[in-house]
Amino acid sequence: MTNHESPLPPRPLEGVRILEMGQLLAGPFAAVLLGYFGAEVIKIEPPGTGDPLRKWRKMHNGTALWWYILGRNKKCVTLNLRDSRGHAIVKQLATKVDVVLENFKPGTLEKWGLGYEDLKAINPKLIMARVSGYGQTGPLSSKPGYANVAEGFSGMRYVTGYPDRPPARPNLSLGDTLAGMHAALGILMALYHRDAKQTGQGQMIDVAIYEACFNMMESLIPEYDKLGEIRERAGSKVTGIVPTATYPTRDGKFIIIGGNGDSIYQRLMTAAGRADLANDPGLSTNQGRVLREPEIDAALEAWTLAHDYDYLIAALEQAQVPSGPIYNAADIVNDPHYQARGMFEDADIGNGETVKLPTFVPKMSETPGGTSWVGPALGAHNQEVYGELLGMSASEIELLQNDGVI
Repeated sequence: MTNHESPLPPRPLEGVRILEMGQLLAGPFAAVLLGYFGAEVIKIEPPGTGDPLRKWRKMHNGTALWWYILGRNKKCVTLNLRDSRGHAIVKQLATKVDVVLENFKPGTLEKWGLGYEDLKAINPKLIMARVSGYGQTGPLSSKPGYANVAEGFSGMRYVTGYPDRPPARPNLSLGDTLAGMHAALGILMALYHRDAKQTGQGQMIDVAIYEACFNMMESLIPEYDKLGEIRERAGSKVTGIVPTATYPTRDGKFIIIGGNGDSIYQRLMTAAGRADLANDPGLSTNQGRVLREPEIDAALEAWTLAHDYDYLIAALEQAQVPSGPIYNAADIVNDPHYQARGMFEDADIGNGETVKLPTFVPKMSETPGGTSWVGPALGAHNQEVYGELLGMSASEIELLQNDGVI
């Protein structure tokens, strides 16, 4: 299922092998990100059903289009983790990998004899990354931790939306993705400590989804601690930075304007025909503008409502004011900048079909990432992993299949 006519160039994580246990989003996102940049990822799925993500959201020929993204470059095997023979196979695999990545409810792997201490005993250099809603310790650690709940617990939801409405969420699994990124970062740091620094020391990485979201909360806590300030929802604005917001246009579109730099503000208000506000000494710094935010926003909205989007974007670009549209999927796919930056790739999904997938960043000049195959069929790599990596015979594999272990 490769979408490359020639082999990919060397990728930075080649030689790193990761065992992915768990399902859905946070852990699998960390693994797919590392796999995109060369890590060998062996993904364990339940026999028969597989990762639920295979059937989530929009489907194409019986497969979720999301699966093509999160399953890409992974070697997918089936294994019953509730069977003692499955536990034994995990232990075999743990001796062959650098990293075990899991996102079960805390305590689950310990119940199966597969916790960090259990696996560390057979592979002292092992790195285990554990992703959960509330972390491996603390009074809430045993609670189920879905990202939508964790986003609320982190404070992120409280500041999202409009002040006169209930807290909102983006139509995305943001908390899971943030946790996955933190897990990937933790894995890279642990590998550096073990290998580049030649300590040979493995370790456990504990990523809580709520803490990954909490990491994004800027100065929320010191503002409360020293000033008693609780940041509230501000719609399309950001509290304490003026002007930066989204404004409606005459032709029913929206334009984002970031005019909060002092010199940028002057250029913005001049372009908007408000030289009085551009040259007002009281508005020359952000502190002064914050005090008169309603006045500035009203002036900008009056200007944007008097003109169409195309006129406004041209005027703002002429004035060198950061500005832009609010894109949907169709806008993104057709945008020449996205295309020029290589943000899409057409991947082979069989039967002569391709699917357009987003590429992963960052972009690296010498060792870029890439897609070797999209999310494969359930158990597609059983023979390679069990037969070649673990050395099982054909009769052993057949017996495990017949017994529902793989």
